[in-house]
Amino acid sequence: MTTTDTAVGARRTGAEEPPPIVGGRRLLPMLTLGNAVLYLVYLGIGQVLLPAQIELLDPDGKVAALGWVSGVAAVFATLFNPLAGLLSDRSRRRNPWILGGGLTSFATLALLGQVRTVLLVTIVWCLVQAVMNVYQSALTAVVPDRVPAERRGLASAMVGIGTPIGSVVGVTLATRYVPDSLGTGYLVLGASVAVAAVLFVALVREERLPVVEPVPLRRQLAAFADTLRVTDFRWAFIGRFLMMLGFFAVSLFQFYILQDHITLPDGMDAAGAQAVLAPVDAVCTLAATVLGGWLSDRFGRRKPLIAVSCVLAAATMTVPVLMPDWTGILLYTALAGIAFGCFMAVDTALVTLVLPSADDTARDLGVLNIANAGPQIIAPFVASLVVGAAGYDALYLVGALIILAGALAVAPIKGVR
Repeated sequence: MTTTDTAVGARRTGAEEPPPIVGGRRLLPMLTLGNAVLYLVYLGIGQVLLPAQIELLDPDGKVAALGWVSGVAAVFATLFNPLAGLLSDRSRRRNPWILGGGLTSFATLALLGQVRTVLLVTIVWCLVQAVMNVYQSALTAVVPDRVPAERRGLASAMVGIGTPIGSVVGVTLATRYVPDSLGTGYLVLGASVAVAAVLFVALVREERLPVVEPVPLRRQLAAFADTLRVTDFRWAFIGRFLMMLGFFAVSLFQFYILQDHITLPDGMDAAGAQAVLAPVDAVCTLAATVLGGWLSDRFGRRKPLIAVSCVLAAATMTVPVLMPDWTGILLYTALAGIAFGCFMAVDTALVTLVLPSADDTARDLGVLNIANAGPQIIAPFVASLVVGAAGYDALYLVGALIILAGALAVAPIKGVR
């Protein structure tokens, strides 16, 4: 049996409780808040403000322009996440990076709301992605730093709860500023990151991690590739990458899908539709996140839940193809929320159990976060080509096939059940 299996069996037979979470009662709710503002920005801006801004600047070429802006900016996210993780590992601190990333994100988002060309939008959105990933990489490393393995399902669920909360708040806030007050919308969403970073640092005190023997920076950079030589970690990376690729291929273009593909009720526009869909997605994602995290801890089984989540997500992609109307998009949103919420809760727990190095958790999670950011590079270009050649129905079907491949990727993992 794996370490997790043994721990679960011990709890069932009344053995001693697992070690406490470092940071006490404040840590888990602050992880929820910290993760919530990530998705508040990524979805509130990525799905509402940014598409609306690009449509105002280039209405005829909006699909290609959004694909270009999102793809180029994702390159910066991919590069900065593991690099920032490496730097926080070397400093043996997380809080300064969380604070610095949050405050700098506010400044760059304020600037983004003021630019008036697609080129400048691209440049500033790249800066936003870079500094947000400084914040994200340090925040992500807090769980393996301070939470024992036996309680990471709970911790992952608390982190995952932030996803629907941030999504619904971000989208709801953002729609209030479309189309006439985009600059104010960027300020409001940016301020949320700064406030969350300050609260996290103020309420969750940290002690410097134990000093480890310093490794030359060149060897640290080379070690990024070494992490993927660990078989279980490599398959976890592939599974996360494929799930995110299928998800982002569709979600990045949701604003335009609602405008151009879905038949909405009379009097409802794309922004108004997103304001309704966001709470539906949030409730379903929240319920699935909590249940998935609890079940994975209770039974010590991660892989079956991840596989089921991926299969459900793929099947859900066919709903808007068969029902391209308001009822269909509501059903799609609910089922996708359930699938994605369960996947993120359980997969996050699985990943923390297959990390290659206990001393370089932020670096290793930074490499894994390439599986989050990398699909954002590929998905916009792929999606814009698919939509241009065959329409939105084909985009949903391509997304489904990619996600099914992600379900198969978890099967070879041996160190976790």
